[in-house]
Amino acid sequence: MKRLLVGLLVSLLVGLLVACGGGEAEPAAPAAEATQAETAPTAIVPLEEPTLPPPVITGGDGGSETTGGDTAVAEPAPAEPTEPTGPIVPWPADRFGYGIQVHGNASVGNPADTMNAVRNQLGMDWVKMQLKWPVIHPSPDADQWFFYDSVIEEANKHGLNLMVSIVGAPEWTRALGGENGPPDDYGQYTAFLNELLTRHPGQIQAIEVWNEQNLDREWTTSNGISPEDYVNFLRQSYETIKAQDPNIIVISGALSPTGPGDWVRWADDFEYLDRALAAGMLNYADCVGAHHNGYNIAPDVTAEAAPSSPEAQTAVFRGPFDNPHHSWSLKTTLDTYAQKVQAVDPNKKLCVTEFGWASSEGYDAIPTGFEFAQDNTLQEQADYIVQAFRQMHDSNAVWLAFLFNFDFGNKGNGPTDDPTPYSIIDTSGIPRPAYSAVSSMEKNP
Repeated sequence: MKRLLVGLLVSLLVGLLVACGGGEAEPAAPAAEATQAETAPTAIVPLEEPTLPPPVITGGDGGSETTGGDTAVAEPAPAEPTEPTGPIVPWPADRFGYGIQVHGNASVGNPADTMNAVRNQLGMDWVKMQLKWPVIHPSPDADQWFFYDSVIEEANKHGLNLMVSIVGAPEWTRALGGENGPPDDYGQYTAFLNELLTRHPGQIQAIEVWNEQNLDREWTTSNGISPEDYVNFLRQSYETIKAQDPNIIVISGALSPTGPGDWVRWADDFEYLDRALAAGMLNYADCVGAHHNGYNIAPDVTAEAAPSSPEAQTAVFRGPFDNPHHSWSLKTTLDTYAQKVQAVDPNKKLCVTEFGWASSEGYDAIPTGFEFAQDNTLQEQADYIVQAFRQMHDSNAVWLAFLFNFDFGNKGNGPTDDPTPYSIIDTSGIPRPAYSAVSSMEKNP
């Protein structure tokens, strides 16, 4: 599985941020390689891996999910089912959507039990899954829809609105090789969209077109990182989706919150958004995608206020406090995105397709690079999640919000697997306090 790694501020004396842990890193906040941005007064350095992608599928003909356990992993005890009323289509423009990301692979666990819990225990009206095009078609003739079909079908059966985030392109569609960028011919991507929507008509209510395209590892092309190229890619996708089903919400790929970038390895998300907006992105998106990892500050703490917040006195992970920058703060990041978007179109909103707080409480290990998880208790994780949902709802700037995550805890490789500390179910399949908090929180339209 690709790893999201978060950088750690190791010394006030040297003023550097160093990427922790082997493997790749992500510019989701000031962090990573020990190089300082020349224009940044606070040494913002990026990480180099996408935000919490799904586990890697292995095996060419059928394959298996790399999970570290049987597929019959423990699920929360299912609640008494209620009669599903069906997805709400079209989703009202003035209604806030409460969502959560599930593991999304039918080979692990029971999709029916998962969707029953999301609908009838957590009381969500939206669910997100990531769908990897290379898993379905690792070669031009391969057809492995069984990894995802029943997840899509069970979401629909349980009356949930489904958002699908489509990530990666098969290596055979790219002259540069790898799966970390769009196909050379964008028409191959739109053909896949047509295939998906023809296979599952009326069962998908929103599609996020790509993921964190301001990072080289997600958008490796001969032209490099290019907001203008992405807008063209989005335009073709938008037109294809709307031709199939005009009620589907098209969400632009969420950017990775970053510090100043060189536009080779990564681009500052604020700068990238400015250029994408100038290129006409809002003409081809019903909603603007956004991501944020909560790190170890509350959702209402701005980047500027973090150093004087109570958490600054006791935190082990020092990034937000000793190296303040917008990318540490959910509030500053989302507020600025909304201001930029609504300056172009006052009616356009954000869809926060990934947010959450990691807590390592109860585990004897943490993923390398996720030291901030030590600073969040399980109760804080629960409180921050509920507060963030309420805050986004009340902002009137967010349309849909998806918590990361529901069930990666008991479907991964233990406490050191990146998504595990974010999961509201622990490695034994037992709900954490956040589970009850999400279940009982008031969900206002």
